[in-house]
Amino acid sequence: MTKVHNYSAGPCILPQEVLKQASEAVINFNNLNLSILEISHRSKDFIEVMDNAIALVKELLNVPSGYSVLFLQGGASLGFYISAINVMKKDGKGAYLDTGVWSAKAIKEAKRLGSVEVIASSKDKNYNSIPKSFEVPGDADYLHYTSNNTIYGTQFKTVPQSSIPLICDMSSDIFSKEIDVSKYDMIYAGAQKNMGPAGTTLYIVKDELLGKTGRDIPSMLDLQVHIEKESMFNTPPVYPIYVSMLNLQWLKKNGGVKWIEGINNQKAELLYAEIDRNPLFKGIVEKEDRSNMNVTFVLTDESKSEAFDAAWKAANISGIKGHRSAGGYRASMYNALPLESVQALVDVMQAFEKTNG
Repeated sequence: MTKVHNYSAGPCILPQEVLKQASEAVINFNNLNLSILEISHRSKDFIEVMDNAIALVKELLNVPSGYSVLFLQGGASLGFYISAINVMKKDGKGAYLDTGVWSAKAIKEAKRLGSVEVIASSKDKNYNSIPKSFEVPGDADYLHYTSNNTIYGTQFKTVPQSSIPLICDMSSDIFSKEIDVSKYDMIYAGAQKNMGPAGTTLYIVKDELLGKTGRDIPSMLDLQVHIEKESMFNTPPVYPIYVSMLNLQWLKKNGGVKWIEGINNQKAELLYAEIDRNPLFKGIVEKEDRSNMNVTFVLTDESKSEAFDAAWKAANISGIKGHRSAGGYRASMYNALPLESVQALVDVMQAFEKTNG
């Protein structure tokens, strides 16, 4: 097979060995002569998968005691509402940082439940930076932010200081770098960036945060219900959880989060250095806020876009067109994207400079 350099923004690239294991399990899982797709989620074989996946999350992220780990459904898009309904009190208020499309969607969902105070926003700058100065209201029930913004290519480099519970949507950078889980009261993340395939959503929740809203929460949205049922209140997304487990095993085997953070730093440094050096390209994000996961850039001369598009496609590069709402280019460099793929893109950019500079 011809090597494709996969920069897809999500669902993301996965390690080849994980894909091989996952494909084999579709035919014959655990030598049962049954597919992973057809076994009972109550069977000991799948319960072992769930237990292993949860244990790997706790180990790789050093999750402290007093937190529960859940594999649920609905993506971060449902997480916007689940996080709010489980924490915002009746007649309460949520505080939000608005740094892009996904945080704006979280704000929209929270407004269905109560008052929302947007304490800072970079919308007026087309989300090309992270707000640096803001005051967190002490009377809010929580502060919510999105750690990495896939569309515009910004990323929080420090954890916002907050005296109230802190909630974070980490869908696109969880497991890409070391984090201190103890600073958070809730983390949620769709699997399809760094953890596994689309279809399951990870929640890491401080147990003492829950049960204080005074709301009658529907069972499927109530995190306490899911904790009590160990992520099996309803039939869980068996296959996405299984592949996520394989992917976390791959991460652990190779050196864990610290190991992949080093590689992710190398990838980002390589591509940003070329963008800054090459006169045919320019970044669109303030340098101190650049994402290691989603590198956004544009041509300095848009009339050359057809030629550049032909060049990267000819090099078997896939998925670097920018989001429809942002334009330009976006190179999503999730954990499984190898350094050689970033070098392939840099080589194309350098060759393009020689022929079009």
